Amino acid sequence: MEENFVNKRIGKYSLIASFVSSVALSIIFILLAIFKNSVMTTPLYTQVDIAAGAVFVFILGMIISASIWPNIVGKRLKNTGQ
Repeated sequence: MEENFVNKRIGKYSLIASFVSSVALSIIFILLAIFKNSVMTTPLYTQVDIAAGAVFVFILGMIISASIWPNIVGKRLKNTGQ
């Protein structure tokens, strides 16, 4: 019973961590793209390019972080005894 509870917590915390890290990566991508456009005399990227790139980075970040965060969260929860 307790093992099931720990697995649910690992899943919940992993999803939250994946979402937050993917949003952070998307924001960094947007800021860097906007900065790159601002220093160019003619803009290199359109707003559609930046938005599509941010969505792509978010999806890719979710895929990658979904395999990384469960191990990290599981180790943290087992070390703290929760």
